[in-house]
Amino acid sequence: MNVGIITISDRASQGLYDDLGGPALKNAAVNNGWKVLAEALVPDEKREIQRAIREQINRGCVLVLTTGGTGVALRDVTPEAVREISNRELPGFGEIMRMESMRITKNAILSRNLAVVVGQTLVICLPGKPSGAVECLSFVTGAIPHCVEVLQEVPTSC
Repeated sequence: MNVGIITISDRASQGLYDDLGGPALKNAAVNNGWKVLAEALVPDEKREIQRAIREQINRGCVLVLTTGGTGVALRDVTPEAVREISNRELPGFGEIMRMESMRITKNAILSRNLAVVVGQTLVICLPGKPSGAVECLSFVTGAIPHCVEVLQEVPTSC
């Protein structure tokens, strides 16, 4: 499975600190047997997030994982940016991520993790904290291959 990873962070994109979320997700993707085709680091700006997703889809990514921008801070705009370019939302992903995360931290209730379909690509928005991103991904990993397979199917004519 070809995967793209996007870290969304004003400070990391300005070089104020190292991106740890992207590398953590890359390691998790590789451990799942997935091929990471593209990586990006963008600020918390809707247009930049949308551009990065579209670029990774154009490069052949059938799964795009984002990390960051899913909290309640005013600059956290990832869910809004992603919803604007999606065909449909898959609410079960966010529900499971929050439910399982609540077993680890009470603050999980503040998370706005989600999954959407953009064209024929699954986009999953994960927390910015590296451990949270990897944990949340692990909660939904079992559903990802089937979802991507269904999205990639070419419709047959009757």
